Amino acid sequence: MKKMFLLLLFVSKVFWAQTAFEQGNQYYQKENYQAAISSFESIINSGKQSAEVYFNLGNCYYKLHKVAPAIYNYEKALLLSPNDSEIKTNLDFARKMAIDDIKVVPKVGFDKLLADFTSKYYYDTWAWIAVVFAFLFLAFFAGYYFSQRTVMKRIFFFGMFLWLFGVFLSSASGFYEKSRNENEKPAIVFAETAPVKSEPKNSSTDAFVLHEGTKVYVLESIANWKKVALTDETTGWIEESAIKEIKN
Repeated sequence: MKKMFLLLLFVSKVFWAQTAFEQGNQYYQKENYQAAISSFESIINSGKQSAEVYFNLGNCYYKLHKVAPAIYNYEKALLLSPNDSEIKTNLDFARKMAIDDIKVVPKVGFDKLLADFTSKYYYDTWAWIAVVFAFLFLAFFAGYYFSQRTVMKRIFFFGMFLWLFGVFLSSASGFYEKSRNENEKPAIVFAETAPVKSEPKNSSTDAFVLHEGTKVYVLESIANWKKVALTDETTGWIEESAIKEIKN
């Protein structure tokens, strides 16, 4: 009885989320962007998230010329769907609305190669890939066990190790990508103007000033201050209320 209730609850939530998503799209088509935002954000507030919902939210905020929320939601969408070219294109358009033009210091070495590979998929996607490889391994194991022909046994035996390697590779990639995302801690500046201090206190001198929409990376926290790094490797302290972290 309890399992049936939980199943019905799950189905109703999925149905409700789909209804809210379609309603948001209808508002968007009618150019009622604020109502569309309310519909899409109600889905996220219910505990459900998807690249499509964040992408549509980003589009709504972009239409309203709200730089920081647009970039933030595009970044969230890209986190869930790293290979989506449409998300990347719209994110580039949104970034052009931002005032700050921060140079990007290119990363080199093995860490970059590893990150480039694992970032091709969200870590949940890597987990599903590992599950598929595991089923293929079991299928080839069954083929090897029941096959009577020597040639087929060799093929299945080789395939077993191939899929087993796939399981380990995809699992390791998923763990690495999850760890990388948690350690990088990217954030978007939401304050219209945000002074970045040389020390975590209001009385310290301003190292530089950031504006809404700029992407930073949180390095550490002290009280209500965050030490952040820019893509050009410049660092400083910013008030916690001025930024919003792009959390998984």
